Amino acid sequence: MTTTAAQLTAVRPWGAGRLAPYPTTVRRPHATVVIDPTTQLGVFRDRCGQVVEMGKHGTSSGTETSTTTNSDSANDQGHDQDSQQD
Repeated sequence: MTTTAAQLTAVRPWGAGRLAPYPTTVRRPHATVVIDPTTQLGVFRDRCGQVVEMGKHGTSSGTETSTTTNSDSANDQGHDQDSQQD
């Protein structure tokens, strides 16, 4: 049996019901970001070239140690992890 174009039923794509308008855009206060060669940190500048403070964030560090419980087998290995954040 052959199907013709007249016999096909138009179906709305399943994703069309999920579409919504784009949210309102917000202008950010910075125009460019460059890396300070001394501190290796990003410096945000506005359209006039003035530095924009983007807030502070903490730093973190972590350590990982490998443990072996069976010296004649590589299958019994594990590790410990810890981290510090300020």
